[in-house]
Amino acid sequence: MEDHAVIAQTSPFYRELKKGRAYFWCTCGRSQKQPFCDGSHKGTTFEPQKFVAEEDGQEVLFCGCKLTKTGPFCDGSHNNIEGAYKLDNPESALNKAIPIAQREGAFTNLDGGCFVFSPEFADLKTVGTLSCCTVVDGAVAAHYQSQFYLRLKKGQSPIITFGDDDAVVFVASGEGTAAIDDQQYALSPGTSLLVVAGEALQFDAAPVEGCVIFVSVCSASASIGFAANALGNSAAAHKVADVDRCVRVDQDLRQAMGERYFQMLVVKPGGGIPAAQFIGEIPTSKAVPHKHLYEETLIVLSGTGFMWTDTKKAAVKGGDVIFLPRKQIHSLECSGPESLYVVGVIMPGDNPTINYY
Repeated sequence: MEDHAVIAQTSPFYRELKKGRAYFWCTCGRSQKQPFCDGSHKGTTFEPQKFVAEEDGQEVLFCGCKLTKTGPFCDGSHNNIEGAYKLDNPESALNKAIPIAQREGAFTNLDGGCFVFSPEFADLKTVGTLSCCTVVDGAVAAHYQSQFYLRLKKGQSPIITFGDDDAVVFVASGEGTAAIDDQQYALSPGTSLLVVAGEALQFDAAPVEGCVIFVSVCSASASIGFAANALGNSAAAHKVADVDRCVRVDQDLRQAMGERYFQMLVVKPGGGIPAAQFIGEIPTSKAVPHKHLYEETLIVLSGTGFMWTDTKKAAVKGGDVIFLPRKQIHSLECSGPESLYVVGVIMPGDNPTINYY
């Protein structure tokens, strides 16, 4: 009996399902009705895997390479099949015809609600040592997340709250400390922190020039609040009691995705935080245009390149932020000689390697 699966295709199959209907995913790769079973597994050691849709219109990505460890769904394994991670030629006639979009204020708008935000052109609100602005929220096509840009002068910031929403903090530059209620954490570039709903946060920036910090909140209608009271001891912290709440970039922990690399910084602990954060390295290249079922915000830490959508592209550089709605076709290119480094936050989701065409 045959005991090896055949790669049906090196990308997942996007399908919209009917509530209550049973679907039988092909595990052997031999079916002619991919991604579903047609009985071709007979004579092998494989059996189809049953999945019952939970709602009408449920969107799923069925694994096409048959290497997934989360069957019947894609887990990104196809990206590391030799030659499977597809690249695009930015100098092709089709790509050279795509115009560069013009910036309006701090925003360069692309297709479908995608945009590039350049903080040096933003209007910031100042409260004490803290200057901040909104980058992403429901007013700019987001459905799952908000993001705030924070610039800190030397000294203690006001006490910050995010109400009933969880938040993920990333330090882009500068050093100091952060207090989450009564817990202290050292800050340096590449530090990521979890803040649970109901907790209060206060920064103490050490250098004269201060820190640049991005805060991603798990709601498209979030806002930054300021508390007058001293920090306490939140009862909400039990949601992440068994999780390292302070994580730092470590190249020894990175994983390959084709010729690109990434490291997970924050994943959903026990389903408590509906977001995932990662740092990625993109060498000089342009990915083939693709889509995700999650919403994504990318902070460009260093390097230069272009964000491409259907009919436009925008230059990106260190310090910029890119917002990508769900299912928006796009491609991020590193155009310079040095790698492009980005920090991404995806919601809802926990795996940044899952894409489809």
